[in-house]
Amino acid sequence: MTPTLRTARLLFRPYGPEDENVFVELLSDEVVCRWMGQERCSEAEIRTVYRSILTDVYGKNLFDVWGVWRDGDYVGHAEIKKTGNVDGHEAIVALVRKHWGQGLGGELVQGLLTYAADTLGLKEVYGMVGAENTASLALSERLGFRHVRDVVSDTGGVTKMLVVSTVKDTPASSGSTHRHR
Repeated sequence: MTPTLRTARLLFRPYGPEDENVFVELLSDEVVCRWMGQERCSEAEIRTVYRSILTDVYGKNLFDVWGVWRDGDYVGHAEIKKTGNVDGHEAIVALVRKHWGQGLGGELVQGLLTYAADTLGLKEVYGMVGAENTASLALSERLGFRHVRDVVSDTGGVTKMLVVSTVKDTPASSGSTHRHR
């Protein structure tokens, strides 16, 4: 069962039926979809995806997915799951456009990385970022992600496959106590 998580400013909670419209609004934003590397879908298709989160994803405990909130305001979407894109677990995030540039993306990803390490026991987490998404690539670099390889779609679009370690460095192994989360 997907738990509720908290960071300094954010509340990650499983979606409920009352959250459908904010999810639809997020994924109806053409710019958000472009930076997520997906085509914008019809409202009916987005609603179908949302309802399958409530029934299939949560009902069958397939993976963790959250609506992310700040002071009662919906700021975005987060999930962590095994995908066919990578050999491991992928973090997937999207922010409502009005919340861009406030440092929430970094906090959201760090919250997911902490959960991945502490709860799921993952040693690393992958991310897929469009090659043109310079803001997300810069954020990923600041968070310690490293480039694995480029993935080229059938239409020629390039996505950067990235990975970050969630393992705490020990003084004996690296001389550092920095944790990538």
